[in-house]
Amino acid sequence: MSAIDLKHDRCLIVIPCLNEAGHIETLIAKLDGALRDLDADIVVADGGSTDGTRAIVQRIASLNSKVSLLDNPKKIQSAAINLAVATLGGDYEYLIRIDAHGEYPSDYCQRLMEDAIARGADSVVVAMQTVGFSTFQKATAYAQNSKLGNGGSKHRTGSVGHWADHGHHALMRISAFRAIGGYDEIFSHNEDAEFDYRLNKAGYRIWMTDKTSMIYYPRSTPGALFSQYFSYGRGRAKNFMKHRSMPSLRQMLPLAVAPVAVGALLAIISWAAAIPIGLWAFACLAYGVWMALGEKNPYGPLAAVSAMLMHFAWSAGFWRELLDVRNRRVTS
Repeated sequence: MSAIDLKHDRCLIVIPCLNEAGHIETLIAKLDGALRDLDADIVVADGGSTDGTRAIVQRIASLNSKVSLLDNPKKIQSAAINLAVATLGGDYEYLIRIDAHGEYPSDYCQRLMEDAIARGADSVVVAMQTVGFSTFQKATAYAQNSKLGNGGSKHRTGSVGHWADHGHHALMRISAFRAIGGYDEIFSHNEDAEFDYRLNKAGYRIWMTDKTSMIYYPRSTPGALFSQYFSYGRGRAKNFMKHRSMPSLRQMLPLAVAPVAVGALLAIISWAAAIPIGLWAFACLAYGVWMALGEKNPYGPLAAVSAMLMHFAWSAGFWRELLDVRNRRVTS
């Protein structure tokens, strides 16, 4: 598909960010081809950065009229996208969401637009590959790219192009985005899955592309990883309470981890109470050893520990949100 075809429908590239001075200039430069090939514009929706991010974007914007800075007083990503669409979306057919702390191919936006136009999709989602640098990051990346860490999620593992219920958000038709009310800003995490639930219910179509993907960098410390997955679990519980949408089978298994961990405390009464948590830990570590031996990856056992941390944090976050009476009333 030619560049002329791609320019037929204008595209707004939105980058929600907060304190990304080390990445934002390189990221905007990487998108230069999309500005040309798609006649696109970039808006950086900043949540109040204090590290110099704003000054960098303002300098770039002063030299390039296709780049602008937008204040996002609510800070979170869902609010950033909603604000960008409300402020600027009327001039564009499509929205492309770019996460500031990710890595993208130079033709990422072009491939998304090609598939959106070819398939007539209302949303195009992508697979993401996780890559780490430190020992802990590499182990976590290995876990997140494996079935032990992602349960076989197709937007984590990748697959041939297909119509999907959910995936990592990349492109959306702005008319569809507006028709379902955009992101629900009570979701600081899992807002994409909640959005896709409503998008499917409204009859819009989501295409999982195999023409491009993104690279994601995992959290670099166990504490940060726990906090992230705890928030993911809370977001999934909010989705359940809002829509009565049951977790999938791949989510049901780790959902049991926190309860069996708490139940293991009863081992002071009967040793049998520790059996379920022991079996889970053994299965995870055995899988890690299999990855180390079968796939010849030395990070296998540590990846199993990262996966266990993710399982427990996700489960704990889910149950914390579900059992918190202050959060029972979720508006629809």
